[in-house]
Amino acid sequence: MVEKASFDLIALIAASIRRERERAGLSLTELAKRAGIAKSTLSQLESGAGNPSVETLWALGAALGVPFSRLVDPPRTVVQVIRAGEGPATYSEQASYGVTLLASCPPHARRDLYRIAAEPGPPHRSDPHRPGTTEHLVIGTGRASAGPAEEPVELWPGDYVVYPGDAPHVFEALEPRTTAVIVIEHI
Repeated sequence: MVEKASFDLIALIAASIRRERERAGLSLTELAKRAGIAKSTLSQLESGAGNPSVETLWALGAALGVPFSRLVDPPRTVVQVIRAGEGPATYSEQASYGVTLLASCPPHARRDLYRIAAEPGPPHRSDPHRPGTTEHLVIGTGRASAGPAEEPVELWPGDYVVYPGDAPHVFEALEPRTTAVIVIEHI
């Protein structure tokens, strides 16, 4: 069983290194140079044939500008929904005030914040944005169907959804005077 877990981790690391290198727009040669490792070593790691040391992974993470965890953690689901009243909340001792972290900002990202006001009718269809773009949406009032074009989710006031903005996506008001806040995250 240990061998299978080790194989799965090596495959995960290989896919993570390749994903982050491509996201950064670096060639194998450039990443190897920045990390101070041989190009052949990096090629082996990306193909799943290598078994990287902690030091090698730290060097690759630093060269890619990502935390070590991004190379060894399994990827999170692409679409995540947090319903109103759900999620880890923290409360104030001094006031009737609570906060729920819906999403933290990854390194080297830029976020744009928009308010949406929509009425029932044809859905707003969006073409894919730049690679690595993510959209975060919170419904304020009304009800909407939003998310990936092929699989939107129905949302009620206070619901949160995150989905890839670099794939076709939609927003459709299902009730009059639907409002939402959308954060577009660019990496």
